[in-house]
Amino acid sequence: MKAANGNSQRAGRGVRIVALGGGTGLSMLLRGLKEHVGAGPSRARARGAERSIADLAAIVTVTDDGGSSGRLRRDYRVLPPGDIRNCLVALSDDEALLGHLFQYRFPAGRGLRGHSFGNLFLTALSHVSGDFTEAVRVSGQILAIRGRIFPSTLANVTLEATLENGRRVRGETRITHSRKTVRRLALVPRRVKPLPDALEAIMEADLILLGPGSLYTSILPNLLIPEIAQAISRSRAPRVYIANLMTQPGETTGYTVADHVRAILKHTPRRIIDWVVVNRRPVSPEVARRYRGQGAEPVVCNVGELQKLGLRVILDDLLEEHGVIRHNSRRLTRLLLDEFVVGRAAR
Repeated sequence: MKAANGNSQRAGRGVRIVALGGGTGLSMLLRGLKEHVGAGPSRARARGAERSIADLAAIVTVTDDGGSSGRLRRDYRVLPPGDIRNCLVALSDDEALLGHLFQYRFPAGRGLRGHSFGNLFLTALSHVSGDFTEAVRVSGQILAIRGRIFPSTLANVTLEATLENGRRVRGETRITHSRKTVRRLALVPRRVKPLPDALEAIMEADLILLGPGSLYTSILPNLLIPEIAQAISRSRAPRVYIANLMTQPGETTGYTVADHVRAILKHTPRRIIDWVVVNRRPVSPEVARRYRGQGAEPVVCNVGELQKLGLRVILDDLLEEHGVIRHNSRRLTRLLLDEFVVGRAAR
């Protein structure tokens, strides 16, 4: 195994970053990081050559069974393309035209309504090529993405949750809609093989990022693949969990940042987190009130609890409000690169 110890950074070739997750959280993170990938001379001077990213790899969960992705998964027996499509667009060199095309969702039409063009494109290309990973690679070339995207596995996996009342619920959509706290999460089938390219990316990484994203449906599904969790645990790269801004109704109601971390640690046999990045900027009262009406609250952080778990904590103003609550991707990227790339190189 190739240990990730920052050698590529010290040699001046930039860092290799791996981000694991799914949903809007992963695409938000990639959108900020891509600005530092493969920087040419002028861009490197503008942003600082020490912040150059030599390789950015996204490892994406493939358990979605709802909406367009779920329909295509059932009808055509392909991996759910939605989260991968969002990552492709996020890493696109120019999101203006082709990115909008991939995100275009058909508003009408029998059989077409609700499908996005990008999902249909990935499905068709995977059938033409006979290989879903090849379809993702070719789509990346078309969109001129700055980075690489891998599904965590090519297996047809389903999530199964044991809820706090002991009931078992199967399927990502049903888990989300159950509005109950999850006691335990598993993949069905239990043991699936990871994509070899995803494992290699983890083993070569100088920085490994988990989150932000839905705890039980975006972050943990990747970590339930034993070889992926094992590769992360063996890595000497900084392993950073980016905490969510808000709880999710039912699934993580009342969860603190430490509760999120404990859930991850409970599902992984070995230590896979060193650092936790947490937003410290409060949510505005009006927005908080609206989210509260939907059953969501700001995730509370007790630094002492995290330190008792042996974790180091970084607090910063990372919140962005534009009708919805999101991480500020540029501020988050700057923090990650300053702390774990520039800062580590200087020490």
